Amino acid sequence: MKQFKGRVVVPGTCTAEALVSRGGFNTLASYQMAIMFGDKQVKCGDQNNPDIYKKPMLGKALCLPMTIGSTTGGMVLYTVCSLGKQPACMLFSLPIDSLAASGAILGDVWTEAKMPVVDSLGDDFLNYVQTGMTVTVSEDGLVTVE
Repeated sequence: MKQFKGRVVVPGTCTAEALVSRGGFNTLASYQMAIMFGDKQVKCGDQNNPDIYKKPMLGKALCLPMTIGSTTGGMVLYTVCSLGKQPACMLFSLPIDSLAASGAILGDVWTEAKMPVVDSLGDDFLNYVQTGMTVTVSEDGLVTVE
């Protein structure tokens, strides 16, 4: 077990299974199939992300360095929250970008979705966490991985 302290972007608590991407997370490419075609398992549709391609993201602790891609990223995060297709939480090793932060915050304020977001967890976090591990997020930004 190891703990990491980050900055709270969207407050909340959760415990979920980790899904880890070591590369940048293209929000639109990852969620496009779930949004457009109703993929109930919300499998990652980004073929350029071999770590998580075709793996279900719904209810997972999504662990990533950062988001990449177009300016639609924030709206995509808000949309998945409004559809109830969000991960359990999003955990970033680097600082979150403003577009992803805005979508996550709008999802928190304008929908019933609960998706805590913590950033700036550091490279040690992303080096330690592995897909399948259990991740617990505390209200104060403390992330426990076991």
